[in-house]
Amino acid sequence: MSTRLPDAYFDRMYAGADDPWQLSTRWYEERKYAITLAMLPGRHYRHAFEPGCSIGTLTELLARRCDRVTAVDVAGAAVRGADLRLRAAGCRDRVTLARSSLDGAWPPGPFDLVVLSEVGYYLRADALAAVLDRECARLQPGTAVVAAHWRHAVADYPLSGDAAHRVVARTPGLMSLGCYRDRDVVVEVFDRGDGRSVAARERVPGAAGQAP
Repeated sequence: MSTRLPDAYFDRMYAGADDPWQLSTRWYEERKYAITLAMLPGRHYRHAFEPGCSIGTLTELLARRCDRVTAVDVAGAAVRGADLRLRAAGCRDRVTLARSSLDGAWPPGPFDLVVLSEVGYYLRADALAAVLDRECARLQPGTAVVAAHWRHAVADYPLSGDAAHRVVARTPGLMSLGCYRDRDVVVEVFDRGDGRSVAARERVPGAAGQAP
């Protein structure tokens, strides 16, 4: 049995439409991106990694918060669509695009932000756990990992969104900083470090866990 949905699955999706999931037009997507970005513990990041970037809708938003973004997708049509979007947005020079997959070898980085948006449930649980165990061990202390996934059942996908999040949460070295969940989506942010809250990092008076 394959460990994930095959590349051909995504090629077929993009053969039928430039934006098969309507990432650039649905309010659901716009709202989800806003929640995802609002939950990031840092105001600014040096280098983000976004596997499964699709046509670059979220990539464009990440480029506003990051000095650099490395974004990959298994579908060539998606990468080409992302290239066009980022050029039109005036941020193509800050984004490295490539054709690759979540379970492939991650680029060398170093990264201080990893964004797993609607991509974890394309892998079987054991395959997702294996890649996260392997790659998250290489992340520097303090790296943020944010995951966002659709919670409704999709017959084609090896995992549900909730199941994908349980795998992420079990990854050694990741500590949950916060979670948003409604009937449609779950968004959770993790820290490759001590798990201090945003207020503690900012030394807000009264926040527990402030560094001495």
